[in-house]
Amino acid sequence: MSKTGSRPRKTARKSPARRASRAPAPARGDGLLRRAWRWGLRGLAGVLVLLAAALVAFRFVAPPQGIYMRMEAARLDGIDRQWVAMPAISPHLARAVVAAEDANFCRHWGFDMGAIRAAIEDGASRGASTISQQTVKNVFLWQGRSWPRKALEAAITPLAEAAWPKRRMLEIYLNVAEFDTGVFGAEAAAQHHFGVPAAKLTPAQSALLAAALPAPQKRSVVRPSAWMQRRAAAIRAGAATIAADGRDACFRS
Repeated sequence: MSKTGSRPRKTARKSPARRASRAPAPARGDGLLRRAWRWGLRGLAGVLVLLAAALVAFRFVAPPQGIYMRMEAARLDGIDRQWVAMPAISPHLARAVVAAEDANFCRHWGFDMGAIRAAIEDGASRGASTISQQTVKNVFLWQGRSWPRKALEAAITPLAEAAWPKRRMLEIYLNVAEFDTGVFGAEAAAQHHFGVPAAKLTPAQSALLAAALPAPQKRSVVRPSAWMQRRAAAIRAGAATIAADGRDACFRS
């Protein structure tokens, strides 16, 4: 009697190509996420390129109106702003503004760590923004104390410090700072308040203009309060001090 039985059936092997063709397709959401991430990186790279180009350009040409200036121009139906080069601005005003806003301007790289520590110890009841930070804010950003703006300001300030010499940084600041409602820059301020060009500002006039910062809407230059007069006197003394100890060396002509 012969043995009967069935042999085990051989399973056909699937080729690697066939196996790969049956691999699960990526989820639609994953593909959209990857594309969004890719476009986000491209957008960031584009913004960085534009920022770098602007920083290089603004070393040689006057920056256009910033966001705040354009908003004020729309609100007030125009602003008063006249760009002038540093030689056309009184050195008394340059020293007074530095003495009032950032006495260590020539000694830091964009952030005054001593002032920051003092502000923290003081419960942040006073500001610690340097002229470099304020310039970046006025040229590239918007007003306010939001964290996104402060983060962008902190990121751009070192780049501006690297791109612009200190004298150029101060020159830009003196042309974009607001000295009265809708009055921007040293030349417009000198003409508006005293009827003289910025080059002819006296130490006393310069100290009063600097005393109006950073709240010119609330502080009168032509009718200074007793507090403003005391502040202007302190600024004038501070300007003489930074001239004597060399803290004006980075922007002195």
